[in-house]
Amino acid sequence: MHIHVTKWGNSLGVRIPRVLANKIGMHEGTPVDVSIQDHHIVITKELSLQYLLSQVTQENIHGEVQVGAACGEEVW
Repeated sequence: MHIHVTKWGNSLGVRIPRVLANKIGMHEGTPVDVSIQDHHIVITKELSLQYLLSQVTQENIHGEVQVGAACGEEVW
């Protein structure tokens, strides 16, 4: 799919076609992260804490994890 960069005020903009936005559940106001990786502009949909926590179930939650000996006043 080829699209063009357009002027948007003092910046540049790219319109995301609806068909692509729908595939990942993106809509107006969706927070995204924009980064550069290997000379490519990467736009990643940010996942909210609420969404991430909604994916936790009894089947995929884990118990406590030991990470080493106490280094302060922790009680094990």
